[in-house]
Amino acid sequence: MTQVNGKAVQLKEEADEPGWEVDPDDEWGVAVVETVGRQLKLRREALGMRAADFGTAVGYGEDMVYKIESGKRIPRPEFLDRADELLGAGGLLSAMKEDVKKVRYPKNVREIAKLEAQAVELGVYVGLSLHGLLQTPEHARAVFDAGQPAYPSEEMERLVAARMARKAIFERSPAPALSFVQEEATLRRPVGGTMVWRQQLEHLLEVGQLRNVTLQVMPTNSEAHPGLSGKIEVLKFPDGTAVGRSDGAYNGRPVSDPKQLRILELRYGTIRAQALTPRESLAFIEQLLGET
Repeated sequence: MTQVNGKAVQLKEEADEPGWEVDPDDEWGVAVVETVGRQLKLRREALGMRAADFGTAVGYGEDMVYKIESGKRIPRPEFLDRADELLGAGGLLSAMKEDVKKVRYPKNVREIAKLEAQAVELGVYVGLSLHGLLQTPEHARAVFDAGQPAYPSEEMERLVAARMARKAIFERSPAPALSFVQEEATLRRPVGGTMVWRQQLEHLLEVGQLRNVTLQVMPTNSEAHPGLSGKIEVLKFPDGTAVGRSDGAYNGRPVSDPKQLRILELRYGTIRAQALTPRESLAFIEQLLGET
């Protein structure tokens, strides 16, 4: 607690912001955060401002400022905006927000997010859990919390934040065409408890009504279909290229060969044909919500 203009203010410390540590094995992420930290320190010292005074001005403790400047902590976007203003950086620090935001993604998630950000069309079938792009923060947190061995709280928050950041695909303009097929069982499982489950179903109804989204449910009593061997995902890009992946084909690795992609598209098309129609699917989710 410190005094600012005669008022007691609680400055943020490391314990107040779990999940903003830098992964030491992420070379690109470390380089980005160290570069930002050096810029912050150079500009602060050029103005003759002490770390403690700068921290007070941005609402952070002195130790947090030193850790950000030394590249050991990932700065929040709002921190960079405030620092840019205080240090007269002319937009340079604020411009680093996009790269810094990506550092919070684990490396494998960053690659997925990059592909999703470029795709003009995405089609995905998931059988065991809700696709990450459809999850609410509470649902995602409950999924990660169920993992074994258990994630440290900071790592779990980082994973949740990265998953939610990927949902920016719904806000892109022009909007990509998004198609999801979910097994009925993934909608019936009360992940996180009744309230979290209800909120998740309500979220699915909202997403399913977006003009660029097609959401379908595969009934449990349906006949055998190509998705029984695992997840199928196909992404298409503006230049006509595409990439696909299936747990049950090509050892689960991403493929871009046209012949292999045609097989995945055929399987996904068959799955969509066997699932409930989008209208029937939303009606099913509404009915399920009413039963909770």
